[in-house]
Amino acid sequence: MSSPTGEVYRIDWLPGTDVLHGTCHCGAEHTAQDPVRMWEWMLAHPEGHTPHGPAPEGHEPPKEAPHE
Repeated sequence: MSSPTGEVYRIDWLPGTDVLHGTCHCGAEHTAQDPVRMWEWMLAHPEGHTPHGPAPEGHEPPKEAPHE
């Protein structure tokens, strides 16, 4: 059994849509409708990842448009 790496990947479904919003362990965010594409993006780290710093209180970083 391997030991945990501490890397956390998060994928949330945006209710009322077919859109998934993913956050990589590096802080980069991505949206996609296809779960396979989302995981391909996640696991391709660091390719295509632009980390976002912590957002100021009450502000969220801009979201990317869904990728087809």
